[in-house]
Amino acid sequence: MKLTTENIAHLLAHEADIRASYQELKDRNLSLDLTRGKPSVEQLDLAHDLLALPGADDYRTSDGVDVRNYGGANGIADIRDLWAGVLGIDPALLMAADSSSLNIMFDLISWSVTFGNNDSPQPWGAGETVKWICPVPGYDRHHTITETFGFEMLTVPMTETGPDLEAVRELVKDPQVKGMWTVPVFSNPSGHSVSREVAEGLAAMETAAPDFRIVWDNAYAVHTLTDEFPEIIDVVGFAAAAGNPNRFWVMSSTSKITFAGSGVAFFHSSKENLDWYRSIANVRGIGPNKVNQLAHARYFGSTEGVYAVMRKHAGILAPKFRAVTDILERRLGGTGVAEWTHPAGGYFISVDVVDGTAARAVALAKEAGIALTGAGSSFPLHHDPNNRNLRLAPSMPPLDEVEVAMDGVATCILLAALESAK
Repeated sequence: MKLTTENIAHLLAHEADIRASYQELKDRNLSLDLTRGKPSVEQLDLAHDLLALPGADDYRTSDGVDVRNYGGANGIADIRDLWAGVLGIDPALLMAADSSSLNIMFDLISWSVTFGNNDSPQPWGAGETVKWICPVPGYDRHHTITETFGFEMLTVPMTETGPDLEAVRELVKDPQVKGMWTVPVFSNPSGHSVSREVAEGLAAMETAAPDFRIVWDNAYAVHTLTDEFPEIIDVVGFAAAAGNPNRFWVMSSTSKITFAGSGVAFFHSSKENLDWYRSIANVRGIGPNKVNQLAHARYFGSTEGVYAVMRKHAGILAPKFRAVTDILERRLGGTGVAEWTHPAGGYFISVDVVDGTAARAVALAKEAGIALTGAGSSFPLHHDPNNRNLRLAPSMPPLDEVEVAMDGVATCILLAALESAK
């Protein structure tokens, strides 16, 4: 975003008011935090019944498995059948694991580097520099994984319908490009979702690397802010129909649904991909936490039970998200200093401010006692070439704190824009 002559004139005309508002903000000695997309205490309390499940005398699955013992690399049928219903897929192509889908993603990258995956001519680490496509703005922890392995990260725009398909098609002509990150539903941080057309294009496109993979991180598959749930696209089915059955590694989990550190993560892919993953996972460990999986199956009860829980989450989260967008509109609408997304789900709101001012807005907020995620955090290596994007996370604080913080953030965005205009 760039300021117009009219915008600059407006800012200069209100300079005294903007500076006075910022001084008043600092004088309040606030200590507020909008940095991470964590569930609030009220949300965590929704899963309190999990702490008593599955019960001391109720430790066998519906097919008679004693969950207290070793084994069961695929996870128990009870939770796999239930979650397959959520995703609309065949449970035979779904593994239930321990709490973190991020751990599975790390394993998939690590094992491809070390051993090569089931389509690799050689381990990724044995060849030239690995390149990886990163839609931006995107999820910072995705970027951290590929950064850790020394991949060259290639950015493409994340549009309202998904990653820029033409840009991706051009990049995958390079055999060193081995994969891509994607958050397909209510993406982090924009809240945009991948359309069926883009998903079909990603599934069908030709790639120079035979072992090219797309990590389809469906972290927010059911994280609606309304009563409506998004369509879950069967990309594994799309890819199989297009002759690329192994293209997608699909993740999902109960994170931000039950307890963030002790939920259940899921891995969905082709049979061949799952067989490859299990061949190494069975060396690393002897099965997941089946007690916790059974507890979750009992807690939800059914696929509809998942939706019922998520409607309660939406009831807690939606007022906070409305407060953010309402305050941005009231304070910044028509000023030309910011644009923001209006997500229907997920955990974040993406704000673009005047080019070159995002880091300054974050610094001003910090001086005023409001912690924001660092500017550039949604880009590889934390480098936003335009220094314009901010990621807001209103989920954890109480509503009244969100309102105070956002009014302050709006003041900081205005002051940063004013400084750039002079």
